Amino acid sequence: MFQNYGIWNNEDAVSHVIGTILLVFITVIIAAVIAQYVFGVPQNIVKTKVVAVTAQLENSGEILLIYQGGQDDQSLSSIKITAPDGTVWHPVDSAGTLTDSGSTYAKPGIGAVMKLSPCTCWPASQKHVQVVGTFTDGADQVILDTFL
Repeated sequence: MFQNYGIWNNEDAVSHVIGTILLVFITVIIAAVIAQYVFGVPQNIVKTKVVAVTAQLENSGEILLIYQGGQDDQSLSSIKITAPDGTVWHPVDSAGTLTDSGSTYAKPGIGAVMKLSPCTCWPASQKHVQVVGTFTDGADQVILDTFL
């Protein structure tokens, strides 16, 4: 009587295709999750602190550094200024009085003007000045790095 040949009787092929698609989909999802974990989980990221120091070169040759403060002012514990000749200076009070020796340093107050007096050892061309802040969490960060 009635015989079914081939196409109407064989539904196995559909389940094989769906099974393969599901396996590929699951593999891609697992690979994405592993990649997210390996590449997307940063370790030991230090938050950038926001404080500012501005510098200006006077006609007398003096370099004035003005502490501007910032949102992380409360966590700043001290600053270190490297003059054009490489000497390192530190404020010793909130007014910005500088010293190149000693072990007791202070954070300058907002608006404090720190003066680097000219020296014959400074280069005649551009003068490189760098200011590094030390914060209460132990982090050091460059606050100003400029040529005047």
